[in-house]
Amino acid sequence: MTRALLPLLTLSLIASAGAQQAKELRLGVFPNVTHTAGLVGIQRGLIQKNLPEGVKLVVKEFANGSQINEAFAAGAIDAAYVGPGPAMNAFMRGVPIQVYAGAANAGAVLVARKDSGVRNVKGLAGKKVAVPTRGSTQDISLRHLLHENGLKATDEGGNVTIVPVDPANMPALFAAKQVDAALVQEPWGAIMETQGAKLIVNEKGIWEGGNYTTTVLTVNTKYAAANADTVKGLLKGHLAAITYIKSSNAGAQKSIAEQIYAFTGKRPNTAELFKALSRTRVTWDINLKTLAEYAQLNKEAGFARDVPDLNRFVNLDLIRSLAK
Repeated sequence: MTRALLPLLTLSLIASAGAQQAKELRLGVFPNVTHTAGLVGIQRGLIQKNLPEGVKLVVKEFANGSQINEAFAAGAIDAAYVGPGPAMNAFMRGVPIQVYAGAANAGAVLVARKDSGVRNVKGLAGKKVAVPTRGSTQDISLRHLLHENGLKATDEGGNVTIVPVDPANMPALFAAKQVDAALVQEPWGAIMETQGAKLIVNEKGIWEGGNYTTTVLTVNTKYAAANADTVKGLLKGHLAAITYIKSSNAGAQKSIAEQIYAFTGKRPNTAELFKALSRTRVTWDINLKTLAEYAQLNKEAGFARDVPDLNRFVNLDLIRSLAK
């Protein structure tokens, strides 16, 4: 090695060492059953346990994917559980994120107020339908259902009004008769059923027989490059949570209820959580075929001009190696 290269190498090593000094992992998550892996991993300390010594887990609660995208863009979070729709749109806008794992399939339903007169998707004509936020995975799914039934949203020239509402607030809006229906993640669909809402489309009828990704685990690529061990620990904790959920439904229910209560002050009961979990498949894997189809739905819904390059958007290499 030449003497001229030594200073450059030294500076490179110093920079690399400095880049590895992140003392915290800021993780975003929603109070939804579709985020069960995150909720259980946080509540039971499984994620913190797998992080490198000296790295603190900082949990940040969000209500929807739009808020997650804003936080990623502002550099306010390092990783997050989020729907594939918002994640795709942020990625295509140049936000430095990548999907490192799946988290859940299905887990969303279409429900309507008992007195709304809605009995099927066609009955949504002229009605107000709540979704978590504009461009959310549920918004995209709803628009696809409408199109399949000859309907359109008002912003597409149709007569179905789509109303963005935080899921935790949807039961109150149903009670106040401010919306007629909702396409929403669990446990909020099950909670509204308990309060008298009618199930219109179950998780299998939303799309692809329920074999579609509802939640992914995304990481800021700059953070990942500088903190490889921390990201590896996050994924180990993610896998540990999934293993626990599959081995103990009752324990998972307790952890979910505790964490949702900590975030929202609202505690789903056992029957609601049992129903919600039965409609949700917790998994680290992603069906890339259905994800590609979902990207087309995202484009069809008008939230993107194109579809993402899935080879750049999704990187399952690390989670696959850890899951062996």
